[in-house]
Amino acid sequence: MTDGIYNIYIDFPYKSGAHHYMKYDLSELDSVKNNPIFIFTHEHSDHYSGRLVKKLAKKLGGKIYSPWNVKNLLKLNSKLKDFTIEAFKTKHIFSINHYSYLITWHNKKIFISGDTNNSETFGSLKNIDWAFMPVWLLMDANAKGIKLIDVCKMFAIYHIGLRDHITNDAMDPRIKLLNIQGEIITIPYQ
Repeated sequence: MTDGIYNIYIDFPYKSGAHHYMKYDLSELDSVKNNPIFIFTHEHSDHYSGRLVKKLAKKLGGKIYSPWNVKNLLKLNSKLKDFTIEAFKTKHIFSINHYSYLITWHNKKIFISGDTNNSETFGSLKNIDWAFMPVWLLMDANAKGIKLIDVCKMFAIYHIGLRDHITNDAMDPRIKLLNIQGEIITIPYQ
C-alpha cells in the first residue's frame, strides 16, 4: 500500500509459490521502496519470509512488524500521518500467533484478515471500504449468517492457488479475485 509518501507491505515478501499459492518473480523485490514498513499477520511461509524481509529491511532502512511485536506496530498510529491500525488476535488453525488488522488510512478502512478461519471479528466491524481475505472467510461468514453487505463495500479474495478453481460466478462487482500477478488495486482518497 502506498500513498506516495509511505510504503506499507503486508505479508510480503513471502516464499514465492509456498503451499501452491501465488508465485512472483524475485525481481519484484527490487521494486520495494526505501524506508518500507513491513506488516505480517503470521509466520507461515506463504505470508512471511524472514530471510527476505530482514535482508530488505536492512538494505532499505525498513521496519518489520508482526504478531511478535504488535505493541510496536500500534505505535505507528502516532508516527504516520492519516494512519491508524487496530490489531485483532484471531485464530488460524495452524498458527499460535495470528493477527488480523484494520487499517484506517486517509479515512479509508481496510481490513486485512491474514488466514483467520473465523469470521466473527470481521463480522463485528462496520463501514469497511476494502477487505482482503481468503475465500474460506467469506464462506464462514455466509454459513454463520453474517451479512457481509452490512460490513464491507469491496472484497479482495486471495489464496487462490494453481490447483484451486475459485470463481466469481455470481459476477458480484464487489468481489475482486486476486489471481493475476502484479495487478494493482487503486483506492481513491481525499
